[in-house]
Amino acid sequence: MSDGGPAWLPRSAVGEALTLWAVCFGGIALAYPLSPTVAKLVATLGFLYLPGFAMDRRGEDYPDYGLSVRTLGADLRQFLVVSAVFFPIFIAGYVAFAQGLSLLPDAWVRVLTPYTGLPHFAWRLPDRFAELVIDHTFVVALPEEFFYRGYLQARLRDAWPQGRRFLGARLGPAFWLTAVLFALGHLAIFQVWRLAVFFPALVFGWMRERSGSVVGAALFHAASNLLVATLDACFFGR
Repeated sequence: MSDGGPAWLPRSAVGEALTLWAVCFGGIALAYPLSPTVAKLVATLGFLYLPGFAMDRRGEDYPDYGLSVRTLGADLRQFLVVSAVFFPIFIAGYVAFAQGLSLLPDAWVRVLTPYTGLPHFAWRLPDRFAELVIDHTFVVALPEEFFYRGYLQARLRDAWPQGRRFLGARLGPAFWLTAVLFALGHLAIFQVWRLAVFFPALVFGWMRERSGSVVGAALFHAASNLLVATLDACFFGR
């Protein structure tokens, strides 16, 4: 076990978690004006490796925060069940929202969505789809799920009671605050509509609490991003 970690890192669970979140947020916000690619690299490295400062001083490792292949079979089953429940609902909601954009003032559309123009459905996959699969799985979803649901949610849970049981998972203050921080973290790239990620974050957090793993949530996170990219391509040609 190390000698206690860096001096700048608080020892309390909440202080430690919020400090590392703030460092990640600040790094992404500073990097984004330079290049979105640089900001993505900063985010990926920060999410995967910054918790190591705290983990090392307690003699912990990644499996202690839900990142392990030991429960891969159960994680895959959870992913498939949750996808079967939520994806049809999401697709219906996406179609209704896309069709309703024409009813909103242009100023609202620019704030609430990344879309321009009226939707027109034509089946197509996004460009370079195979690369998107790799990117959303290993560069986006897995690092984000490890940091937010694996490390952050677990550390906040160390400080606060777990709360009431809901569908097999105890959802307390740590669950809710993690979802809020996940949404606020997306404002580091200055797009207000990204606050909507609060809602899928509730599903990701529930999956983590239900299974004890972040792998199922990471698979669902990646698949959700790919579904959105495919719907964007079909309706807006993006």
